[in-house]
Amino acid sequence: MIPYRDENPTLKTPYITYAIVAANLAVWLLLEGAGSGLPLARSVCDLGLVPGELTGRLAAGTTFAMGPDLYCEVGGAHHYLHVLTSMFVHASWMHILGNMWFFWIFGNNIEDSMGRWRFAAFYLMCGTAAALAQVAMDPASPVPVVGASGAISGVMGAYLVLYPRVRVYTLVFLGFFLTTIALPAWAMLGYWIVLQALNALPQLAGVQGNGGVAFWAHIGGFAMGAATIRLFARPGYLESRRQNPWAPQNLRWG
Repeated sequence: MIPYRDENPTLKTPYITYAIVAANLAVWLLLEGAGSGLPLARSVCDLGLVPGELTGRLAAGTTFAMGPDLYCEVGGAHHYLHVLTSMFVHASWMHILGNMWFFWIFGNNIEDSMGRWRFAAFYLMCGTAAALAQVAMDPASPVPVVGASGAISGVMGAYLVLYPRVRVYTLVFLGFFLTTIALPAWAMLGYWIVLQALNALPQLAGVQGNGGVAFWAHIGGFAMGAATIRLFARPGYLESRRQNPWAPQNLRWG
C-alpha cells in the first residue's frame, strides 16, 4: 500500500518539513551526484553510519564492496556524527523519493502538533533512536546504513498515536490492477509496522539477506515516535486543530 493523501488539514505552514525535504534533496543532488557512481559511493562511505565503526568492532582498514572495483574503507574510528549525517544520505532515486513521499504525507501534521523547533528536535531524536536500534541488532556490521526512513518511521509512529482514525488514501496493487482505498491511519500504519517486524524477525535468528533494508531502524524509530509524541505535542495546538472548522469529523477525538 502506498499512501498518497490524508484528510488531515494543517493550520500552520510546515517550514521544518519543507527544510528537511530540501536538505535531503540537496545532499542527493549536490553531494551524491543524483546517484552517480563515485559521488554516491563517496557520500555513503564518508557520511553513512557503519555499525562496526560506531561500536569499535571493526579493525582499521576493513573494506566493504560498493560495487565492481569500488570499495569503502571502514573501521578504526568512532564516527559519532554519522548517526546524524546518515539520515540525509540515500542510495538511489527510489530510496529518496519513497522516503520523502512518506515524510510529506505524515510530517506536516506532526509538525503542526508541536511547532517548528520541537519538530526538528523530535525528528532528529527519532532518527538517532532508529540508527542505534539498527546498530544494536548488528554491532559488527561493515555495511553503511543510510537514509531518512528511521526518522520518518518515528513521525509515522507519532501520527498513529495522535490521529489513529484519520482517513489515509492509499494505492493498492492487485496483481496487474491498481485501485485506491481509504483506510483509517491505524490500519494503514499498523499494517506497515507489522510488515517491518515480520521482515526483521529472521535477523534475530542470525538470518541475513533482508534486501539491504534496515528494518530494525524502522522499528526503533517508530517505537520512539509513538512513545514520546505526547511529550512533544502541545495541548493548545492539538485543541486548535480539533476546533478547525475544516477538519473532518474523524479528527475530533479526545
